[in-house]
Amino acid sequence: MPAKKKAEVQAEEAVKETKKTAKKPAAKKTAAAAAAKEETKTAKKTTAKKTAKKDTAKEEAPKKTVKRTAKKKAEPAPEVAKKSVQEYKDVINWKKWEAHNLDWLYIEVNAGDLLTELEAGVDNIAAAVEAVKDLMLEGDYYITEADDATLSVRYYTDNLSEFRRKYSEVND
Repeated sequence: MPAKKKAEVQAEEAVKETKKTAKKPAAKKTAAAAAAKEETKTAKKTTAKKTAKKDTAKEEAPKKTVKRTAKKKAEPAPEVAKKSVQEYKDVINWKKWEAHNLDWLYIEVNAGDLLTELEAGVDNIAAAVEAVKDLMLEGDYYITEADDATLSVRYYTDNLSEFRRKYSEVND
């Protein structure tokens, strides 16, 4: 017999053997096995009923009602503590000394930018302008002279000696 036919015959015999062994346990059904099978059928039926009840319960849920309450009046915004002129002067002096230590010749400070840097959203431009003007020393000059956020000053940082005169003393 050729090898192919031998393999086919062996495969058929193996299939017949598995059929025989599969039939034997089924033929020997006991009362306990039949009762267990019946229990699984009833369990499946009850779970199907429960899920059907759950589905209908979800559909029948009442809609929630929302009560409208009267709108509260808007409270005034809390008063923000504004920075003082001295705090603005301290920041400008720190910038001047930082530039001096980095060997920069000058720095330019804009009052509006300074205000935004320290107190964004607060209307305290008067304090910023006063600090920028008060810290001008002899030799410093206005880039843009104004009394609002457009005020810009160039501070020279090569000589920050305490003996330098103020700009207001020299140019009044």
